[in-house]
Amino acid sequence: MRSRLRVLDSVLLGLRGLASRTARTILTATGIAIGIAAIVAVLGISASGRADLLATLDNLGTNLLRVEPGSGIFGTGSDVPEEAAAMTGRIRPVEQVTQTTRTEASVRRNDLISELETKGITVLAADLDLIDVLRAELAEGRFIDAATSQVPTVVLGDVAAKRLGIVNLDPVPRVYVNDTYFTVIGILEPMEIHPDIERSVVIGYPVAAELFETTRSPTSMYVRSAPDFINDVAEVIPATVNPEQPDAVQVSRPSDALEARKAADEALTNLLIGLGAVALLVAGVAIANIMVISVLERRMEIGVRRAIGATRGHIRIQFLIESMMLAGIGGVLGMVLGAAITVGYAASRNLTVAVPPQGLALSVLAALAIGAVAGLYPAIRASRIPPAEAVRK
Repeated sequence: MRSRLRVLDSVLLGLRGLASRTARTILTATGIAIGIAAIVAVLGISASGRADLLATLDNLGTNLLRVEPGSGIFGTGSDVPEEAAAMTGRIRPVEQVTQTTRTEASVRRNDLISELETKGITVLAADLDLIDVLRAELAEGRFIDAATSQVPTVVLGDVAAKRLGIVNLDPVPRVYVNDTYFTVIGILEPMEIHPDIERSVVIGYPVAAELFETTRSPTSMYVRSAPDFINDVAEVIPATVNPEQPDAVQVSRPSDALEARKAADEALTNLLIGLGAVALLVAGVAIANIMVISVLERRMEIGVRRAIGATRGHIRIQFLIESMMLAGIGGVLGMVLGAAITVGYAASRNLTVAVPPQGLALSVLAALAIGAVAGLYPAIRASRIPPAEAVRK
């Protein structure tokens, strides 16, 4: 009668084999878990960062251009004319135009602080629609309007507010701009794509002209265009705003910085996944080594089983299952650990949590595949041990 081995019996044999060497099983499974956790964490963190980045891109839009005065071909600087925004608005595909002008004023928390302690904060005069064109949001308060732009009121960028020690508008704070106190009416949310706005305080053009003699010649102009014509608009803006010296006008697209960061993130992700794969390979070698040692230590057991009817196939299946179970335990633990690391990191950075389900499934399958490959040679070796030689002391 041919010997038979049920699947359940094979699994139980595998569990018994692992349980009889607890310390070795734990250490080997830990190696697999670390490799899998590294891959899952890298995939999860990069996916979370990419999701947040894409959300930022969606909010910002890729159809925003920034126009600034640059240097001509002979290195001479040139101011952008005051009529630049109006002239740019006449370009057919242009949808919105707004501008800011850097003033010579300095800002401090109060008049007791030295003028030298401005903490790198810039005072910008801005159009009333700046927040709409940039699609910025307010953390508190409101933006300047037709009424508040006429009087000493100010809106703080996120970084500027922190440097000035202003965290909210209760009670209503004031800042000292040159020799005049300005009432803070709003604080902007972080704007990583516009660090100049983050590090500035924004006032209206009328009050800037009255107190600081600021003109409407823009130091930065923001242009939204129909997406399909963004490159065409970028090409004609310099000649439009400064026909005499178009090379002295610099046009850039803020979203390009995010696109570049996305590409860099993808390259770094691939590198880290490669490192995780190396860790898995090392863990696979460790499994193979452990299983070979296990075969040598269990020659007597193998011989007895062969003597009472176990076939070579049964012995191969037993050791192969042990190897795959060892890798599977490590894979599941690594998947859980990697997902936990991703959630913790995303929460600490206020990112959108995005753990790819297919990544979790593939990580466990990868662990099982490594276990199968690593256990194949030891299983074949165990099945080839002659019963008589195995039981001989």
